[in-house]
Amino acid sequence: MRADHTTGGAARETPTGHVGGAVAHHAPGHDEPDLLRDQFRQLLRYRMLIVCGILLGLGGGAYLGLTGDDTYIATSEVTVRQPTADPLAVDAAPVDRVAMGSERRTAASDTVAERAAGLLGMPASSARPLARDLSVTNPPNTEVLRFSYTAGDPATAAARANAFTEAYLANRQAQADESVSHSVTSLEGQREPLLERREELRAELDTLFEGTAAYETALADLSTVAGEISEINGTIAGLRALDTTGGRIITEATPPGSPAGPGLPLLLALGYVVGLALGLLGAWVRLVFDPTVRSAGDVTRALRAPVLGVLPRTGRGHPDQLLAEGRLAEEYRSVAFRLAYDETFAQRRRLLVVAPRGSIETPLAASVNLTAAFAEMGMDALLVEADLRTPTLIEQLRHADGVRPGWAVGRGASGEGGGGGWPAGMRVPIDAGESGFFDLVPGRRVRNVPRALTSPAATQLVGHADARGAVVVVLAPAVLSYADAIALVDRVDGVVVVCDPSEVRRDDLARVRELVVGAGGLLLGAVLHPWGAGDSGDERAAASTAAVEEPPRGPVPPRGRRPSAEAAEPAQPSRQSKQQRQSKPPRQTRQADSRGDTAETMGLRILDPSELDDRSQGQ
Repeated sequence: MRADHTTGGAARETPTGHVGGAVAHHAPGHDEPDLLRDQFRQLLRYRMLIVCGILLGLGGGAYLGLTGDDTYIATSEVTVRQPTADPLAVDAAPVDRVAMGSERRTAASDTVAERAAGLLGMPASSARPLARDLSVTNPPNTEVLRFSYTAGDPATAAARANAFTEAYLANRQAQADESVSHSVTSLEGQREPLLERREELRAELDTLFEGTAAYETALADLSTVAGEISEINGTIAGLRALDTTGGRIITEATPPGSPAGPGLPLLLALGYVVGLALGLLGAWVRLVFDPTVRSAGDVTRALRAPVLGVLPRTGRGHPDQLLAEGRLAEEYRSVAFRLAYDETFAQRRRLLVVAPRGSIETPLAASVNLTAAFAEMGMDALLVEADLRTPTLIEQLRHADGVRPGWAVGRGASGEGGGGGWPAGMRVPIDAGESGFFDLVPGRRVRNVPRALTSPAATQLVGHADARGAVVVVLAPAVLSYADAIALVDRVDGVVVVCDPSEVRRDDLARVRELVVGAGGLLLGAVLHPWGAGDSGDERAAASTAAVEEPPRGPVPPRGRRPSAEAAEPAQPSRQSKQQRQSKPPRQTRQADSRGDTAETMGLRILDPSELDDRSQGQ
């Protein structure tokens, strides 16, 4: 099944995947950018990991910058050319005359290194270690070789770079001279027989008479041999006239003035970037493996229900202040107003307030304030404390004058099991201050909690919501701690989950949804309770201990005390409380919040009970 989310009310999931209330249609492509933005905002929650990564990167950069040995690079450049008789002649393209790749490898060879070692006065055995710090490059489309030598001393780097340059040029010239010498020797070997033949022909001509055929033949042979000898002599002369210089130095290495490589500022900048990347990676890994929800979007996706409100981070420091004030009260009013005008809630007007697991303190405060907000709207609000294991709500609220009997004074007063079991007790009117009054059915310890929650008396009590203009808010223990809330879902089918997004787990919310929907209930939404929006149970206990000696602000009868003779008739207080709620003017101002500032606020609209009934019948 698929659940869409509402914008003006709570979401109701149906078997077809539609949601009751005002349905917001979102394009599927809009969910992914929103999810990415939400995840990026969640990464910033792990600021400590990001800061640790940055500090680690800065520390690494500082360590490399301060402890690393300073190195200096000296550079020299030479132009390379082939041996030629006319150095100024340009008869071919440079790439056709010199193979620069072969020359670059030759410049970095052991042969050149041995010559450089000799020039530096070092033994030949140190040639190979000497060449390790040499780098020879060739700029594109040039006949230039660049010799770069790295050393710990600038003068040493310059001297060795120049030594390798001279060694390379000397090696190249030696190779050219050797090649010329080889060619000359070969040509002289070819010329030697010709010289002997020429001497033989000269001797033969001296014995012959001029004009004879033999004389003419010998003279022709002598001319041919002399021409060949002249040609060989010209070639030898050309070879000996070649300029065998391998090139010339165009840049001589000089001692560098500053160390090579990144300095301390650059290393710190690189360390910051790398540390930031590591911190973000660590935060992302922490986010991926974090089972808790971190945003309202995570709660919405886990419950498939909207977030009705996010309580502000304002704490209350006194147990008598269970009813919120200031910004916190305004947020509760906003949630209650949103529920009151939701189509799903208007049909039944039954609300079950629970937490996924843990303490009941958070949903307790939410249920009390939501009930007070409903009473402020002019509704006949009833708060039922269905926590029959550790009931404490009646001790934390200020009672109105007098205690009237419960709804089951007559038959069924003893409940299912008889003997005054829950909920066959009293209904206590609660003074909610400027919000008016609402009724409380306090919890009571019973021997069999599931039987009491599923008894006909409990069903009749929840059925109070069917009355005109009435609303019932039920407080139950955590869903995953006890099965009490699930036992009430079939009668109080509108469920609101109150949780702290920084403590609740995603799988817990998914499990809550499965249990509620499986029991036939409807998830109206969630109220997020960040840390600091209320105090914990320990803080409340400490405040209660500190306030033991303070007198109560109103007459609070003991639990279980029957109404006195001076109290009104059983039906009169009910009518009087209802008249007070209906005649109470709307609230126009609010008290200063916990920060001490004051502001004007519009009071909640007093709902006409007939309006809710008409809307319910219209559905």
